[in-house]
Amino acid sequence: MNRTLWSIFIDACLINNFVLAYFLGICPFLGVSGSLANAARMGGAVTFVMLISSTTAYGMQKLLVSLDATYLSLISFIAVIASTVQVVEMFIRKTSPALFRSLGIFLPLITTNCAILGVALFQTNKGYGFAQSIVFALGAGAGFTLALVLMAGLRERLDLADTPNIVKGTAITLILAGLLSIAVMGFSGLLS
Repeated sequence: MNRTLWSIFIDACLINNFVLAYFLGICPFLGVSGSLANAARMGGAVTFVMLISSTTAYGMQKLLVSLDATYLSLISFIAVIASTVQVVEMFIRKTSPALFRSLGIFLPLITTNCAILGVALFQTNKGYGFAQSIVFALGAGAGFTLALVLMAGLRERLDLADTPNIVKGTAITLILAGLLSIAVMGFSGLLS
């Protein structure tokens, strides 16, 4: 399948958004999206980890195919993701202690974020080349950040609204997530 880089980016960002279409990475989506600033920063960290993981997953897959050891793909991808997250965590702790504290437990949980592993597995299964893998990771990261920022904006706005007690908190958050997911379904025919 010969797709343009732009169509791969749009597909990963909007049409098949990892959070709103595949429901991958829901934990940070619901946990960090309380503040717009935290959501944007978490989206940036996840995008960076997706990009590094995608790049190394591409190289690792080529190596494992040449060694006829593709059965090691999953564990290799997990090791790369865990290592990358540790580097990102140390960097954020050194450069922005306030951000490190505000992201709390969700920063180390990037390691177990299924959206990041999904990027590595999806690009491998789709047979993407190096440039396509990078664009796919950037699109998935942009889509993840978009979902976080949209949800954070809605939640900040909702804090100012007069909501009935019966739907305050988790209930309204899940309703908003469902509505965002339905809205993303509108992009499904974009590249047809």
